Amino acid sequence: MTLSSKIVWPGAAAAVVLAATLAGCADTRQEGGTLMPGTMASAPPPFPQDKLLGNWGIASYRDEKDRKRTEAQARSQCKLPYTISRGPTDGIMMHVADDPQIHELKLKGAPGGKAYIGFEGPPGDPQDREVISFTENVIVMRFVDPDANSRYGTFVYVRCPA
Repeated sequence: MTLSSKIVWPGAAAAVVLAATLAGCADTRQEGGTLMPGTMASAPPPFPQDKLLGNWGIASYRDEKDRKRTEAQARSQCKLPYTISRGPTDGIMMHVADDPQIHELKLKGAPGGKAYIGFEGPPGDPQDREVISFTENVIVMRFVDPDANSRYGTFVYVRCPA
Protein backbone atom coordinates (compact mmCIF):
# COMPACT_ATOMS: atom_id res chain seq x y z
CA MET A 1 0.00 0.00 0.00
CA THR A 2 1.40 3.40 -0.92
CA LEU A 3 1.18 6.54 1.17
CA SER A 4 -1.23 8.09 -1.34
CA SER A 5 -3.70 5.19 -1.00
CA LYS A 6 -3.67 5.62 2.78
CA ILE A 7 -4.61 9.27 2.33
CA VAL A 8 -7.29 8.61 -0.31
CA TRP A 9 -9.20 6.08 1.82
CA PRO A 10 -9.91 8.47 4.72
CA GLY A 11 -10.88 11.13 2.18
CA ALA A 12 -13.27 8.71 0.47
CA ALA A 13 -14.76 7.71 3.82
CA ALA A 14 -15.23 11.36 4.70
CA ALA A 15 -16.95 11.97 1.34
CA VAL A 16 -19.33 9.05 1.96
CA VAL A 17 -20.13 10.31 5.46
CA LEU A 18 -20.65 13.85 4.15
CA ALA A 19 -22.94 12.63 1.35
CA ALA A 20 -24.98 10.53 3.79
CA THR A 21 -25.25 13.46 6.19
CA LEU A 22 -26.38 15.83 3.46
CA ALA A 23 -28.89 13.28 2.18
CA GLY A 24 -30.31 13.01 5.71
CA CYS A 25 -30.77 16.78 5.82
CA ALA A 26 -32.63 16.89 2.54
CA ASP A 27 -36.39 16.82 2.59
CA THR A 28 -38.84 15.81 -0.07
CA ARG A 29 -40.87 18.79 -1.22
CA GLN A 30 -43.77 19.04 -3.59
CA GLU A 31 -44.17 21.95 -5.99
CA GLY A 32 -44.80 25.04 -3.93
CA GLY A 33 -42.37 23.96 -1.23
CA THR A 34 -44.70 21.87 0.96
CA LEU A 35 -43.41 18.65 2.46
CA MET A 36 -44.58 15.43 0.88
CA PRO A 37 -46.96 13.40 3.11
CA GLY A 38 -45.15 11.18 5.57
CA THR A 39 -41.90 13.15 5.45
CA MET A 40 -42.63 15.60 8.26
CA ALA A 41 -40.32 15.57 11.26
CA SER A 42 -41.74 14.40 14.58
CA ALA A 43 -42.07 16.60 17.64
CA PRO A 44 -43.79 16.16 21.01
CA PRO A 45 -47.60 16.33 20.67
CA PRO A 46 -49.04 19.70 21.74
CA PHE A 47 -51.47 18.03 24.20
CA PRO A 48 -51.57 14.70 26.09
CA GLN A 49 -53.09 11.75 24.24
CA ASP A 50 -55.26 10.98 27.30
CA LYS A 51 -57.24 14.17 26.57
CA LEU A 52 -58.73 12.34 23.56
CA LEU A 53 -60.24 9.55 25.66
CA GLY A 54 -63.96 9.63 26.35
CA ASN A 55 -67.35 9.88 24.69
CA TRP A 56 -67.81 12.29 21.80
CA GLY A 57 -70.62 13.48 19.57
CA ILE A 58 -69.41 13.75 15.96
CA ALA A 59 -70.54 15.62 12.87
CA SER A 60 -68.71 16.97 9.81
CA TYR A 61 -68.77 19.98 7.54
CA ARG A 62 -67.21 21.03 4.25
CA ASP A 63 -67.46 24.80 4.49
CA GLU A 64 -65.96 26.74 7.43
CA LYS A 65 -69.12 28.87 7.71
CA ASP A 66 -70.95 25.68 8.80
CA ARG A 67 -68.65 24.92 11.72
CA LYS A 68 -70.80 26.37 14.55
CA ARG A 69 -73.93 24.64 13.24
CA THR A 70 -71.94 21.41 12.95
CA GLU A 71 -70.81 21.71 16.59
CA ALA A 72 -74.48 21.81 17.61
CA GLN A 73 -75.18 18.75 15.44
CA ALA A 74 -72.24 16.91 17.03
CA ARG A 75 -73.51 17.77 20.51
CA SER A 76 -76.89 16.24 19.60
CA GLN A 77 -75.10 12.99 18.72
CA CYS A 78 -74.16 12.40 22.37
CA LYS A 79 -77.23 10.19 22.73
CA LEU A 80 -75.19 7.64 20.70
CA PRO A 81 -71.61 8.75 21.46
CA TYR A 82 -68.45 7.72 19.67
CA THR A 83 -66.08 6.33 22.30
CA ILE A 84 -62.34 6.83 22.09
CA SER A 85 -60.69 4.37 24.48
CA ARG A 86 -57.14 3.41 25.39
CA GLY A 87 -55.56 0.77 23.15
CA PRO A 88 -53.65 -2.33 24.27
CA THR A 89 -50.25 -0.69 23.69
CA ASP A 90 -51.21 2.72 25.13
CA GLY A 91 -52.52 4.20 21.88
CA ILE A 92 -56.13 5.21 21.25
CA MET A 93 -58.80 3.11 19.58
CA MET A 94 -60.47 4.81 16.60
CA HIS A 95 -61.66 4.12 13.08
CA VAL A 96 -59.70 5.08 9.97
CA ALA A 97 -61.11 6.14 6.59
CA ASP A 98 -62.98 3.46 4.64
CA ASP A 99 -62.52 0.71 7.26
CA PRO A 100 -65.28 -0.46 9.61
CA GLN A 101 -62.71 -2.01 11.97
CA ILE A 102 -61.40 -0.07 14.94
CA HIS A 103 -57.60 0.35 15.07
CA GLU A 104 -55.06 1.44 17.61
CA LEU A 105 -53.70 4.83 16.61
CA LYS A 106 -51.17 7.25 18.10
CA LEU A 107 -51.16 10.96 18.71
CA LYS A 108 -48.15 12.34 16.80
CA GLY A 109 -46.65 15.78 17.14
CA ALA A 110 -45.08 17.78 14.33
CA PRO A 111 -43.17 21.06 14.13
CA GLY A 112 -45.15 24.22 14.72
CA GLY A 113 -47.38 22.67 17.37
CA LYS A 114 -49.24 20.53 14.84
CA ALA A 115 -50.81 17.21 15.85
CA TYR A 116 -51.82 14.16 13.86
CA ILE A 117 -53.63 10.95 14.77
CA GLY A 118 -52.72 7.81 12.88
CA PHE A 119 -50.77 4.61 12.69
CA GLU A 120 -47.19 4.40 13.97
CA GLY A 121 -44.92 6.38 11.67
CA PRO A 122 -44.06 9.95 10.77
CA PRO A 123 -46.76 12.59 11.20
CA GLY A 124 -48.62 13.71 8.10
CA ASP A 125 -49.03 10.25 6.57
CA PRO A 126 -51.95 10.14 4.08
CA GLN A 127 -53.89 7.86 6.49
CA ASP A 128 -53.50 10.34 9.36
CA ARG A 129 -55.99 12.88 10.61
CA GLU A 130 -54.67 16.38 11.21
CA VAL A 131 -55.91 17.97 14.43
CA ILE A 132 -56.89 21.48 13.31
CA SER A 133 -57.94 22.69 16.75
CA PHE A 134 -58.19 21.19 20.21
CA THR A 135 -59.84 22.24 23.45
CA GLU A 136 -60.98 20.11 26.38
CA ASN A 137 -64.48 19.88 24.88
CA VAL A 138 -64.16 20.38 21.11
CA ILE A 139 -61.74 18.81 18.63
CA VAL A 140 -61.69 19.63 14.92
CA MET A 141 -59.89 17.15 12.61
CA ARG A 142 -59.61 16.32 8.94
CA PHE A 143 -58.02 13.49 6.99
CA VAL A 144 -54.65 14.31 5.41
CA ASP A 145 -55.53 12.36 2.25
CA PRO A 146 -57.34 14.84 -0.06
CA ASP A 147 -59.70 12.15 -1.40
CA ALA A 148 -60.76 10.98 2.09
CA ASN A 149 -61.05 14.61 3.20
CA SER A 150 -63.31 15.47 0.25
CA ARG A 151 -65.55 12.49 1.01
CA TYR A 152 -65.75 12.85 4.80
CA GLY A 153 -65.28 16.58 5.32
CA THR A 154 -63.87 18.18 8.45
CA PHE A 155 -64.89 16.43 11.67
CA VAL A 156 -66.05 18.16 14.82
CA TYR A 157 -65.90 16.08 18.01
CA VAL A 158 -67.83 17.52 20.97
CA ARG A 159 -67.21 15.95 24.39
CA CYS A 160 -70.38 14.43 25.80
CA PRO A 161 -71.42 15.21 29.37
CA ALA A 162 -70.48 12.49 31.87
